[in-house]
Amino acid sequence: MTSMDRRRFNALLAGLGLASASSGFAGTSSPESLQLSRNGWMPNNEHLPVLIYRGAISAAEADPAAAFEAVFLRNGWPPQWQNGVYDFHHYHSTAHEVLGFAGGHARLMLGGENGHEVIVRAGDVAVLPCGTGHCKLEASTDFLVVGAYPPDQNWDICRSAPSGETLRRMASLPFPSTDPVDGAGGGLPMLWKK
Repeated sequence: MTSMDRRRFNALLAGLGLASASSGFAGTSSPESLQLSRNGWMPNNEHLPVLIYRGAISAAEADPAAAFEAVFLRNGWPPQWQNGVYDFHHYHSTAHEVLGFAGGHARLMLGGENGHEVIVRAGDVAVLPCGTGHCKLEASTDFLVVGAYPPDQNWDICRSAPSGETLRRMASLPFPSTDPVDGAGGGLPMLWKK
């Protein structure tokens, strides 16, 4: 059985309620990890890596946005919006963020100007620790994103260098206890350590 076939099979099991309750997306492999350091005015997060899950759900899902919302909520990351990614460089100082790419594809810049270019497609997920710069460079017309955050973390939009107070707030922001994709057994609790 190929990796894609296993994902579809596991998605079917999850849809029937037969998959493990602790897992968000059955069949998800280990995430790609991207460590970013400060880049000009963009603080990024030198201690916590960006996590990218490729093909976390099948693009053939009847309603991928609803599937992302259900899994994020089940794994303790309440969804807050559906839209796209801003086309200007920004970061969040008050929240960690998960982006579930529910439709289309896009080229994103992570880490600020001249940062790290990433191509995302429907079914992918990106987990951005607070301070991570992100910006949409281009996207298909059907590009759709589900955004979610850990409980009690409300996002802001920062477009300039952080103050000392902002840096202290970001350093003390609590870690979520679960991975938004795979729950307590996912990559985030293992890869995000102080």
